[in-house]
Amino acid sequence: MARKTSRKADRWKSKIWYQIVAPEMFGRAVIAETFADAPEKLIGRTIEVTVAELTNEFSKQNSKLKFQVSEVNGTTANAVFLGHRLANDYIASLIKRQTSRISANFEVRTRDGYRITMKPTCFTTHRAKTSQIEAIREKSEKLVSDRARKLDFEKLIEETVQGKLSAKIYRSVKNIYPLRRVEIMKTEVIFPAARQ
Repeated sequence: MARKTSRKADRWKSKIWYQIVAPEMFGRAVIAETFADAPEKLIGRTIEVTVAELTNEFSKQNSKLKFQVSEVNGTTANAVFLGHRLANDYIASLIKRQTSRISANFEVRTRDGYRITMKPTCFTTHRAKTSQIEAIREKSEKLVSDRARKLDFEKLIEETVQGKLSAKIYRSVKNIYPLRRVEIMKTEVIFPAARQ
């Protein structure tokens, strides 16, 4: 029995703490701390944090960012951005009866060659007709695709996370049918991300 306890204690002693750091576009903020007995065991680990945790903006607590550890230098584990999504309970709060939820799901390419799957969603004030739904979906897809082509990867993600891209969609399509809200529900970086 003593031997088992000793072995367990040795395993814990061999582990050290690592700080997981966000990429430059998020100010290399520490997004988590973890411990491991070998740095290579951290590679591939995924971490989710809210925008509020990174920026201390309480209004951004419904937006979750996903990162993955890509390399370890000393006790610092560097992470890459995988995408973002809105919290399920927040999405549920946006859905109302007798209204339309208009979602699109498509791939865009940024000016610097990154491929990203985007899912903008528009919520109307009342139920829209099929022709209006199609027009809103088409116009929002074109706007996001055009915007992505003009921006590099970091700037596009910044506009998405801060809600600027949603605001552009809202202004662009509200004349087709009155809208209550526009959100980019989800983004996902397609790896290998660049120059295919």
